[in-house]
Amino acid sequence: MSQNTSGLYKILTPAWAYSLFQDIVGGKRARERIVRQYVRPEPDARVLDIGCGTAQILEFMSGVQYVGYDLSSAYIERARARYGDRGAFHVNDVCAMRSELSGEFDIVLALGVMHHLNDDEAVQLFDIAYDVLKKHGRLVTFDAAYAPNQHPFARWMIRHDRGKNVRTEAEMLALAHRRFPAAKAELRHDLLRIPYTHVILECPKLS
Repeated sequence: MSQNTSGLYKILTPAWAYSLFQDIVGGKRARERIVRQYVRPEPDARVLDIGCGTAQILEFMSGVQYVGYDLSSAYIERARARYGDRGAFHVNDVCAMRSELSGEFDIVLALGVMHHLNDDEAVQLFDIAYDVLKKHGRLVTFDAAYAPNQHPFARWMIRHDRGKNVRTEAEMLALAHRRFPAAKAELRHDLLRIPYTHVILECPKLS
């Protein structure tokens, strides 16, 4: 995983600071839109959230069976404090649980994760998601992206993101299509209060 955690990036290390920053830039509105337009969970759906952070996405998903994994013990501690009775939260690399989770989930989320991974790591995440999804399940990803003619401030912000593997829409699709040939992508420039560009992938498991 390639991530800058030095200098000013240390500010976002505490869970409260990370959550506050997300709220300031419009993360709450973005999460609501992502769930409503892309995740679309059915009642009682089993949802695996890879790199769940503080699990704020749960604010907009009621009635699901939620399992979240993150490498940050601080983020998981905050998730348990806020949503402890609504999901299972683990400080672990989901790779370590791959065989135990096989074929268990209707939806896999990887929100703000891919741009922290190099290509080999990203391919591994797509492989894991495919393995743990039920037939006709879906992987949904959400990441910063480079795009032609994007707002200069958005490009500057993305260039200075903690994740060092920001890609274009085409590059994201190329990685996804190795395991999810029916994957589709959408670019969004309107999810935050500040100029920013995101790419959302919907990757259905067809068999």
